[in-house]
Amino acid sequence: MANIVPPKIPDGDKVDFDDIHRKRQDKDLAELQSLIEAHFIQRKKEEEELLSLVNRIEKRRAERAEQQRVRAEREKERQTRVNEEKERKEMEEHRKKHDDEFKKKKALSNMTQQYSAGQKTDNRRGAKKQTEREKKKMILADRKKALNVDHLNEDKLKEKASELWQWLMGLEAEKFDLGEKLKRQKYDIHQLLARVQDHQSAKGRGKGKMGGRLR
Repeated sequence: MANIVPPKIPDGDKVDFDDIHRKRQDKDLAELQSLIEAHFIQRKKEEEELLSLVNRIEKRRAERAEQQRVRAEREKERQTRVNEEKERKEMEEHRKKHDDEFKKKKALSNMTQQYSAGQKTDNRRGAKKQTEREKKKMILADRKKALNVDHLNEDKLKEKASELWQWLMGLEAEKFDLGEKLKRQKYDIHQLLARVQDHQSAKGRGKGKMGGRLR
């Protein structure tokens, strides 16, 4: 073990151990206070950073809540517009369907009235003179069926309208054929009358010649 050499004390100087001890305590106290101050400074800094972090979190949470509120409000407005547009289209389709049904029923009613009026006119003419044409119309009148369309839906009304249209087209075709037949009959009668007149004229001329010879 190395020999410990005590500090050399100058000759003639008195050593004040109390002063040395006091100075050491003062130094230790100063270091302790410095450590305490550093601790509180660091703690304050950490608290400020924590408070800043909390504030940022709260701000971000508020911003996110505002964004969600705005998004929900926009979605609500969009859904309201969608519902209003859907309701408007449904009302428009309902109105259009109602108008179409009304027009179809009105068209069928007009067709029925026109047909009934035509039949009445034909019947009045038939009372004066019974021709082949009138007989044909009477036959067609016998085939007439009463319309009962109140219980029909849209598709059935379409089928009924198509059926009546085809039926009217058939009547128009028969009307045209009868007109052409009447024209041919009139022409044939005219030709026969012309032939009879020619024959009578030729016969008269022949008698005149025979009388001249007899004189």
